[in-house]
Amino acid sequence: MAKTHPSITPEIQAFIQAQPMFFVASAPLSAEGHVNLSPKGLECFRVLDPHTVAYLDLTGSGNETSAHLRENGRITLMFCAFQGAPNILRLYGKGQTILPNHSDWALLIEQFPSYAGVRQIIRVQVQRVQTSCGFGVPLMQLEKQRDTLYRGWEVKGEQKVAQYQQEKNLCSIDGLPSELAG
Repeated sequence: MAKTHPSITPEIQAFIQAQPMFFVASAPLSAEGHVNLSPKGLECFRVLDPHTVAYLDLTGSGNETSAHLRENGRITLMFCAFQGAPNILRLYGKGQTILPNHSDWALLIEQFPSYAGVRQIIRVQVQRVQTSCGFGVPLMQLEKQRDTLYRGWEVKGEQKVAQYQQEKNLCSIDGLPSELAG
C-alpha cells in the first residue's frame, strides 16, 4: 500500500543512502514523445534538504532528462530495496539542469566525488514523497559499481567529452533541446 510523507525524513534519507542505484523518469509533453527511464549508480545522489535532492549526471548516449526538464520540469526518482526489508520510494518533483556556468554549480559540485565526463547536475524540488511495499522487487546482491563510463572519459579527455556532448547531447530523441543546446 502506498504511503505519502510530508518530506524526506531522516529514515527516508538513510534508505536512499543505502541504495546502490536509482532510476530517473521523465517525459515530454507530447503524447507522441518518448518516456525516458534511466538507471543511475555510483556515488552521485545527494539529499540537500527535506524537499530538495540532486544528482551528478555523467556524459552518456542521450540527454533526455535535461530536454524534458527544460520543456516541462517533470521528473520522478525511484529507489528500490534489493536487500533487506522490501520498500520502494518515489520522489516526484520539478527538476532543473545545472550546468557549470550556473551560479549554484560551485556549491553543488563540491558535494560530489570527482568523475571524468561530468555533464551536469540535476536538482529536484521534491513535491511528493511516496513509499510502497516493494514485495515484487527481487532480492539481489551488489557485486560492485561499474567504472567503465567515467574511466572511458578519463582516457579520452575533456576535449573528447565536449565534442561528444555537442554531437550527442544537445537534444532528445524527439528533437527537444537540452540545456546544453543553450
